Amino acid sequence: MARLLASFFGTGLILGRARGSDAGSGTVGGAFAVVLAFSLGEAAGWLWVLVGALVLVVVGTWAASLLPPGTDDAGWIVIDEAAGAFLAVIGLTTWPVALAAFAVFRLADIAKKWFPGVAAAERLPGAAGVMADDLAAGLYGLAFGHIMQALF
Repeated sequence: MARLLASFFGTGLILGRARGSDAGSGTVGGAFAVVLAFSLGEAAGWLWVLVGALVLVVVGTWAASLLPPGTDDAGWIVIDEAAGAFLAVIGLTTWPVALAAFAVFRLADIAKKWFPGVAAAERLPGAAGVMADDLAAGLYGLAFGHIMQALF
């Protein structure tokens, strides 16, 4: 169960199965999550996207804490990216802005040293570190998305 949840229902396993490498799995899992999160926001409102993000944080922290030692933040663990993607699109109302927010979130997650706080969050011990860097990156995406939404 922990592996299923940590891989965000298998989305983190797609690239590993298809090409033998987990590289890029965070983007795949996050892409699935952003579609789900934005659709949820359109259907039910931003509060439910926030609730979804909080559920993913709790479930992701629990699942990551149950994984065997050495799998701390393996490439196939993408529930952290899913939580960050949910966070990045809270309250956004158009697909172009949501996709731009997602792009900034992924950039902040990948290029941690350029975004203050993201690399430091990753250094937290255990499951907290697995989740925290993506949440910090998600905040960058959220801020960018809301600035874009206000301007356009």
